[in-house]
Amino acid sequence: MRLQKLLPFMKMRNFDGALISPGTNLYYLTSLHIHEAGERLTVLAVNSNGEYHLLAPNIYENVISDFPVTFWRDGENPYGKLAEILKELSILSGRILVENTMRADWLIGILKLGSFEFHPLSILMRELRMRKDAGEIRLMEKAANVVDEVFEEILGMDLIGMREKDLALKIELLIRERSDGISFEPIVASGENGANPHHAPGERKLRKGDLVTLDYGAKYKGYCSDITRTIALGKPDKKLLEIYDVVKNAQENAFQTVREGIKAKDVDKAARDYIAEAGYGKYFTHRTGHGLGLDVHEEPYIGPDGEVILKNGMTFTIEPGIYVPGLGGVRIEDDVVVHGDKGKRLTRAERELIQL
Repeated sequence: MRLQKLLPFMKMRNFDGALISPGTNLYYLTSLHIHEAGERLTVLAVNSNGEYHLLAPNIYENVISDFPVTFWRDGENPYGKLAEILKELSILSGRILVENTMRADWLIGILKLGSFEFHPLSILMRELRMRKDAGEIRLMEKAANVVDEVFEEILGMDLIGMREKDLALKIELLIRERSDGISFEPIVASGENGANPHHAPGERKLRKGDLVTLDYGAKYKGYCSDITRTIALGKPDKKLLEIYDVVKNAQENAFQTVREGIKAKDVDKAARDYIAEAGYGKYFTHRTGHGLGLDVHEEPYIGPDGEVILKNGMTFTIEPGIYVPGLGGVRIEDDVVVHGDKGKRLTRAERELIQL
């Protein structure tokens, strides 16, 4: 169990305990599959000596075994039970790490149980989670293989006349057939809608001359993939063809820059400078990439302010894009791991423009 790896970091930074609610950090540290518990208080308490105890609603009695846990039932006061756990672990005051995504009402209730100085758990967890081990990378490769396969399936479809929302649904179903499910809601942006990086698929029907941006991801045993490809339906506008080449070359520049020891912002700069030199700088409106793992967005972030020094085992996306209002857009995204001191693509679908 990875929970023991957290303790040296806690002691080094003088933290007295941690309160961890359901989410990917809890799964990473304990391998416990606890879905978001909604309004029912669920917290793992950990002290600086490595002792830990979970408070969970009784709906998980048949799920959690061989783990120190106190269950509570509807109608009981869970904060009273949590107070007993905190007393047992001597977590009644001091510097306490709290899960970033913990519900506000839970946090307010916990504040009444002691004299705490709260700090975000992420300041330690990002150090643990940024570098993946060989087993984690194998799972991410599986998730990447799924999205590559789905891309091939898309290319075989009769896309002309299909609504964006219908294609998004087909992509989701193809992912679910091959994996544990989607890592985020698929994006299908056609024609002028491609100028919106996070366009929500709608009623617009795909037509000849469109560039269509497809952004989707899979989960495999908890680990995420995230790919974007932009395809053409027939022959698109010459300007869009030019934009496609700029984005493709910028993405390759960024990928070739990846190596151990550089800063994340150096990868961003390689893509951003190329796009700016081509005259499209103002149309590249987001960072070049983001970390990838149990969450589809995590550290390290590949942006202009990315100070993280890349190390072997770090996984992230490289996804520059150009978005021109009224015309359309292009984004090309791959999942990358720092491996053998350089970048290795996990997603391998065709990056040359495919015209259907």
